Amino acid sequence: MAFEIRKNEKYTLVKVNTDRLDTNNAPDLKSELVVINSEGEKNIILDLSSVNYCDSSGLRSVLVANRLCEDAIGTFILCGLQPDVENLVQISMLHTVLLITETEEEAEKLLEKKENL
Repeated sequence: MAFEIRKNEKYTLVKVNTDRLDTNNAPDLKSELVVINSEGEKNIILDLSSVNYCDSSGLRSVLVANRLCEDAIGTFILCGLQPDVENLVQISMLHTVLLITETEEEAEKLLEKKENL
């Protein structure tokens, strides 16, 4: 599988272990995120540090994850954006909607801060 899933007591990390997030694997990611959410997880960190290319179907998967977490009154954080993917997120104006950090560690700290509010 092109995804590594690591459950933590406060969140689930989903790391995409491929250099492309596109029509070939985005539906699999979306399905995985739906399953994680349906199992009761409300906080998801999606690590795209290995992804150098993302198309619109990849962005849709990211937006689905964000909506699932919001609906569960949780938090979705995107981390590890490579330059081309970050550029696409900026062009799509998704940086105004999504929580984005550079690393998983920063995402974890942000999640802790949010929960302590």
